[in-house]
Amino acid sequence: MEVDCEGCAGCCIDWRPLTGRDIDHERTGPFDPFDDSYNLVPLGREEIRGFVEAGYGDALRPRLWRATDDRSVTLDGVDVAAIDGRPVFFVGLRKPPKPVAPFDRPPTWLRSCAFLDPTTLQCRIHDGDLYPDACSTYPGENLLLSTETECERVERVHGGRRLLDDEPPDVTPRFGPDAVGERVFAHPEPDRVAGRVERFRDGELTPADRAEFVAVAAASSPGTLAVNGDRYEQVLETVLEADSWAGRAIETWERAVEGIGERATDAPEPSDVEDADGAPPTPGW
Repeated sequence: MEVDCEGCAGCCIDWRPLTGRDIDHERTGPFDPFDDSYNLVPLGREEIRGFVEAGYGDALRPRLWRATDDRSVTLDGVDVAAIDGRPVFFVGLRKPPKPVAPFDRPPTWLRSCAFLDPTTLQCRIHDGDLYPDACSTYPGENLLLSTETECERVERVHGGRRLLDDEPPDVTPRFGPDAVGERVFAHPEPDRVAGRVERFRDGELTPADRAEFVAVAAASSPGTLAVNGDRYEQVLETVLEADSWAGRAIETWERAVEGIGERATDAPEPSDVEDADGAPPTPGW
Protein backbone atom coordinates (compact mmCIF):
# COMPACT_ATOMS: atom_id res chain seq x y z
CA MET A 1 0.00 0.00 0.00
CA GLU A 2 1.50 3.31 -1.10
CA VAL A 3 -0.13 6.75 -1.13
CA ASP A 4 0.84 10.28 -2.19
CA CYS A 5 -0.31 12.64 0.59
CA GLU A 6 1.61 15.78 -0.38
CA GLY A 7 -0.73 18.74 -0.84
CA CYS A 8 -3.75 16.54 -0.10
CA ALA A 9 -4.55 15.44 3.45
CA GLY A 10 -7.97 14.43 2.10
CA CYS A 11 -8.46 11.95 4.94
CA CYS A 12 -7.66 14.65 7.56
CA ILE A 13 -9.79 17.46 6.09
CA ASP A 14 -13.49 17.75 5.36
CA TRP A 15 -12.95 18.97 1.80
CA ARG A 16 -16.56 18.47 0.70
CA PRO A 17 -17.23 22.25 0.51
CA LEU A 18 -14.69 22.38 -2.35
CA THR A 19 -16.93 20.27 -4.58
CA GLY A 20 -20.59 20.25 -5.45
CA ARG A 21 -20.62 16.47 -5.65
CA ASP A 22 -22.44 14.28 -3.16
CA ILE A 23 -19.69 12.75 -1.05
CA ASP A 24 -20.84 11.01 2.11
CA HIS A 25 -19.02 9.93 5.23
CA GLU A 26 -17.00 6.80 5.42
CA ARG A 27 -19.42 4.62 7.35
CA THR A 28 -18.18 1.61 9.29
CA GLY A 29 -21.51 0.37 10.59
CA PRO A 30 -25.27 0.31 10.04
CA PHE A 31 -26.08 3.51 11.95
CA ASP A 32 -25.81 7.21 11.10
CA PRO A 33 -23.84 9.41 13.51
CA PHE A 34 -25.46 12.44 15.11
CA ASP A 35 -22.51 14.63 14.20
CA ASP A 36 -21.25 15.61 10.76
CA SER A 37 -17.56 15.19 11.50
CA TYR A 38 -15.99 13.81 8.31
CA ASN A 39 -13.74 10.77 8.65
CA LEU A 40 -13.71 10.76 12.43
CA VAL A 41 -10.64 8.81 13.54
CA PRO A 42 -11.79 6.04 15.94
CA LEU A 43 -9.30 5.74 18.77
CA GLY A 44 -8.60 2.60 20.75
CA ARG A 45 -8.85 2.56 24.55
CA GLU A 46 -5.09 2.64 25.09
CA GLU A 47 -4.76 5.44 22.52
CA ILE A 48 -7.37 7.49 24.37
CA ARG A 49 -5.47 6.99 27.61
CA GLY A 50 -2.27 8.07 25.87
CA PHE A 51 -3.81 11.32 24.64
CA VAL A 52 -5.26 12.04 28.09
CA GLU A 53 -1.96 11.35 29.85
CA ALA A 54 -0.14 13.59 27.35
CA GLY A 55 -2.51 16.45 28.23
CA TYR A 56 -4.59 16.29 25.04
CA GLY A 57 -7.92 15.38 26.60
CA ASP A 58 -9.29 18.67 25.23
CA ALA A 59 -8.58 17.50 21.65
CA LEU A 60 -10.89 14.46 21.87
CA ARG A 61 -14.59 14.10 21.11
CA PRO A 62 -17.21 11.32 21.29
CA ARG A 63 -19.69 10.18 18.65
CA LEU A 64 -23.18 8.75 19.19
CA TRP A 65 -25.35 7.13 16.50
CA ARG A 66 -29.03 7.20 15.62
CA ALA A 67 -30.64 3.77 15.88
CA THR A 68 -32.88 2.22 13.23
CA ASP A 69 -33.71 -1.07 14.94
CA ASP A 70 -34.18 -2.55 18.40
CA ARG A 71 -30.48 -2.20 19.24
CA SER A 72 -31.31 1.11 20.88
CA VAL A 73 -32.26 3.09 23.93
CA THR A 74 -34.60 6.09 23.81
CA LEU A 75 -33.10 9.24 25.29
CA ASP A 76 -34.67 12.70 25.05
CA GLY A 77 -37.21 11.22 22.64
CA VAL A 78 -34.45 9.98 20.29
CA ASP A 79 -33.50 6.36 19.55
CA VAL A 80 -29.78 6.04 20.23
CA ALA A 81 -27.75 2.97 19.21
CA ALA A 82 -27.07 0.86 22.28
CA ILE A 83 -25.81 -2.44 23.66
CA ASP A 84 -28.00 -3.89 26.42
CA GLY A 85 -29.64 -0.50 26.86
CA ARG A 86 -26.30 1.32 27.13
CA PRO A 87 -25.57 4.04 24.53
CA VAL A 88 -22.59 3.07 22.38
CA PHE A 89 -20.00 5.55 21.17
CA PHE A 90 -16.61 6.13 19.58
CA VAL A 91 -13.99 8.62 20.69
CA GLY A 92 -12.04 10.46 18.01
CA LEU A 93 -9.99 13.59 17.35
CA ARG A 94 -11.77 16.95 17.14
CA LYS A 95 -11.94 18.71 13.78
CA PRO A 96 -12.07 22.49 14.11
CA PRO A 97 -12.19 24.83 11.10
CA LYS A 98 -8.71 25.77 9.86
CA PRO A 99 -7.41 27.87 6.96
CA VAL A 100 -6.03 25.14 4.68
CA ALA A 101 -5.16 24.96 1.01
CA PRO A 102 -5.40 21.38 -0.28
CA PHE A 103 -5.29 20.39 -3.96
CA ASP A 104 -3.57 23.68 -4.93
CA ARG A 105 -6.66 25.64 -3.87
CA PRO A 106 -6.40 29.01 -2.10
CA PRO A 107 -6.61 28.97 1.72
CA THR A 108 -10.16 28.03 2.69
CA TRP A 109 -11.92 27.48 6.02
CA LEU A 110 -12.37 23.70 6.19
CA ARG A 111 -12.81 21.39 9.16
CA SER A 112 -9.47 19.70 9.77
CA CYS A 113 -7.91 17.38 12.31
CA ALA A 114 -6.74 19.15 15.46
CA PHE A 115 -3.23 17.83 14.81
CA LEU A 116 -2.99 18.83 11.14
CA ASP A 117 -0.61 21.70 10.42
CA PRO A 118 -2.62 24.10 8.20
CA THR A 119 0.52 25.23 6.37
CA THR A 120 2.28 21.98 5.50
CA LEU A 121 -0.85 19.77 5.54
CA GLN A 122 1.12 17.27 7.57
CA CYS A 123 0.34 15.61 10.87
CA ARG A 124 2.12 17.06 13.90
CA ILE A 125 2.18 13.68 15.68
CA HIS A 126 3.02 11.55 12.62
CA ASP A 127 4.99 8.44 13.58
CA GLY A 128 5.06 9.58 17.21
CA ASP A 129 3.84 7.60 20.19
CA LEU A 130 0.38 9.19 19.92
CA TYR A 131 -0.09 8.62 16.18
CA PRO A 132 -3.36 6.62 15.94
CA ASP A 133 -3.31 3.14 14.46
CA ALA A 134 -6.31 4.05 12.29
CA CYS A 135 -4.20 6.80 10.69
CA SER A 136 -1.00 4.78 10.30
CA THR A 137 -2.82 1.95 8.50
CA TYR A 138 -5.17 4.08 6.39
CA PRO A 139 -6.52 3.18 3.84
CA GLY A 140 -5.65 -0.43 4.59
CA GLU A 141 -8.97 -1.38 6.14
CA ASN A 142 -10.85 0.12 3.18
CA LEU A 143 -8.76 -1.84 0.72
CA LEU A 144 -9.23 -5.05 2.68
CA LEU A 145 -13.01 -4.58 2.64
CA SER A 146 -13.09 -3.38 -1.00
CA THR A 147 -14.46 0.01 0.13
CA GLU A 148 -13.63 3.22 -1.72
CA THR A 149 -10.82 5.17 -0.09
CA GLU A 150 -10.54 8.90 0.44
CA CYS A 151 -7.53 8.79 -1.90
CA GLU A 152 -9.79 7.56 -4.72
CA ARG A 153 -12.45 10.17 -3.93
CA VAL A 154 -9.82 12.90 -4.23
CA GLU A 155 -8.59 11.44 -7.51
CA ARG A 156 -12.11 11.36 -8.91
CA VAL A 157 -12.83 15.00 -8.07
CA HIS A 158 -9.45 16.71 -8.30
CA GLY A 159 -7.52 14.38 -10.62
CA GLY A 160 -4.00 13.05 -10.20
CA ARG A 161 -2.94 9.87 -8.44
CA ARG A 162 -3.06 9.52 -4.67
CA LEU A 163 -3.50 5.78 -4.20
CA LEU A 164 -0.33 4.48 -5.83
CA ASP A 165 -0.64 0.86 -4.70
CA ASP A 166 -3.99 -0.76 -3.92
CA GLU A 167 -2.64 -4.03 -2.57
CA PRO A 168 -4.36 -4.62 0.81
CA PRO A 169 -1.88 -4.69 3.69
CA ASP A 170 -1.90 -7.10 6.61
CA VAL A 171 -4.59 -5.27 8.58
CA THR A 172 -7.24 -6.77 10.84
CA PRO A 173 -10.61 -4.97 10.62
CA ARG A 174 -11.49 -3.39 13.95
CA PHE A 175 -15.16 -4.18 14.44
CA GLY A 176 -17.45 -6.87 15.83
CA PRO A 177 -17.78 -8.12 19.42
CA ASP A 178 -14.03 -7.89 20.00
CA ALA A 179 -14.23 -4.12 19.51
CA VAL A 180 -16.38 -3.60 22.62
CA GLY A 181 -14.33 -1.91 25.32
CA GLU A 182 -11.46 -1.45 22.87
CA ARG A 183 -12.82 0.77 20.12
CA VAL A 184 -16.59 0.79 20.70
CA PHE A 185 -17.67 1.83 24.18
CA ALA A 186 -20.95 1.66 26.09
CA HIS A 187 -21.96 4.30 28.59
CA PRO A 188 -23.01 2.54 31.81
CA GLU A 189 -25.58 5.15 32.91
CA PRO A 190 -28.02 6.24 30.16
CA ASP A 191 -29.50 8.84 32.52
CA ARG A 192 -26.19 10.73 32.38
CA VAL A 193 -26.37 10.72 28.59
CA ALA A 194 -29.95 12.03 28.59
CA GLY A 195 -29.92 15.79 28.18
CA ARG A 196 -26.79 15.68 26.03
CA VAL A 197 -28.31 14.11 22.90
CA GLU A 198 -29.53 17.44 21.55
CA ARG A 199 -26.03 18.90 21.87
CA PHE A 200 -24.64 15.93 19.92
CA ARG A 201 -27.23 16.60 17.23
CA ASP A 202 -26.56 20.35 17.11
CA GLY A 203 -22.77 20.08 17.29
CA GLU A 204 -22.68 21.99 20.58
CA LEU A 205 -20.94 19.60 22.93
CA THR A 206 -19.53 21.25 26.04
CA PRO A 207 -16.14 20.43 27.60
CA ALA A 208 -18.03 18.54 30.30
CA ASP A 209 -19.90 16.51 27.65
CA ARG A 210 -16.68 15.51 25.94
CA ALA A 211 -14.91 14.72 29.22
CA GLU A 212 -17.75 12.46 30.37
CA PHE A 213 -17.47 10.15 27.38
CA VAL A 214 -13.67 10.23 27.17
CA ALA A 215 -13.50 9.20 30.83
CA VAL A 216 -15.92 6.29 30.30
CA ALA A 217 -13.93 5.08 27.29
CA ALA A 218 -10.61 5.28 29.11
CA ALA A 219 -12.07 3.40 32.09
CA SER A 220 -13.66 0.64 29.98
CA SER A 221 -12.50 -2.97 30.00
CA PRO A 222 -11.77 -4.90 26.77
CA GLY A 223 -14.45 -7.36 25.70
CA THR A 224 -16.92 -6.28 28.38
CA LEU A 225 -19.29 -3.46 29.33
CA ALA A 226 -17.51 -2.92 32.66
CA VAL A 227 -16.19 0.53 33.58
CA ASN A 228 -13.66 1.09 36.36
CA GLY A 229 -15.13 3.77 38.62
CA ASP A 230 -11.83 4.95 40.11
CA ARG A 231 -10.17 5.34 36.72
CA TYR A 232 -13.28 7.09 35.39
CA GLU A 233 -13.07 9.72 38.14
CA GLN A 234 -9.34 10.19 37.62
CA VAL A 235 -9.63 10.59 33.83
CA LEU A 236 -12.66 12.87 34.12
CA GLU A 237 -10.72 15.28 36.32
CA THR A 238 -7.67 15.16 34.05
CA VAL A 239 -9.68 15.88 30.90
CA LEU A 240 -11.59 18.73 32.52
CA GLU A 241 -8.26 20.31 33.51
CA ALA A 242 -6.62 19.80 30.10
CA ASP A 243 -5.24 22.98 28.52
CA SER A 244 -3.09 21.93 25.56
CA TRP A 245 -1.91 23.95 22.59
CA ALA A 246 -4.31 21.86 20.49
CA GLY A 247 -7.30 22.76 22.65
CA ARG A 248 -6.36 26.44 22.70
CA ALA A 249 -5.89 26.43 18.93
CA ILE A 250 -9.35 24.91 18.46
CA GLU A 251 -10.86 27.80 20.42
CA THR A 252 -8.90 30.35 18.39
CA TRP A 253 -9.87 28.85 15.04
CA GLU A 254 -13.53 28.61 16.05
CA ARG A 255 -13.55 32.29 17.00
CA ALA A 256 -11.80 33.33 13.80
CA VAL A 257 -13.70 31.27 11.20
CA GLU A 258 -15.58 33.37 8.67
CA GLY A 259 -17.70 30.50 7.37
CA ILE A 260 -17.02 26.90 6.42
CA GLY A 261 -16.04 26.77 2.75
CA GLU A 262 -15.26 30.52 2.67
CA ARG A 263 -11.91 31.93 1.54
CA ALA A 264 -9.66 32.41 4.57
CA THR A 265 -8.52 35.87 3.53
CA ASP A 266 -8.25 37.34 7.04
CA ALA A 267 -7.30 34.22 8.97
CA PRO A 268 -4.65 34.41 11.67
CA GLU A 269 -1.24 33.04 10.77
CA PRO A 270 -1.18 29.32 11.64
CA SER A 271 2.34 29.69 13.00
CA ASP A 272 1.08 32.29 15.48
CA VAL A 273 -1.88 30.14 16.55
CA GLU A 274 -0.22 26.74 16.78
CA ASP A 275 3.59 26.76 16.39
CA ALA A 276 4.15 29.71 18.70
CA ASP A 277 2.00 28.03 21.34
CA GLY A 278 4.03 24.83 21.50
CA ALA A 279 2.70 22.71 18.64
CA PRO A 280 5.30 20.13 17.51
CA PRO A 281 6.77 20.60 14.02
CA THR A 282 5.86 18.43 11.06
CA PRO A 283 8.35 15.93 9.63
CA GLY A 284 8.65 17.36 6.08
CA TRP A 285 8.24 15.47 2.84
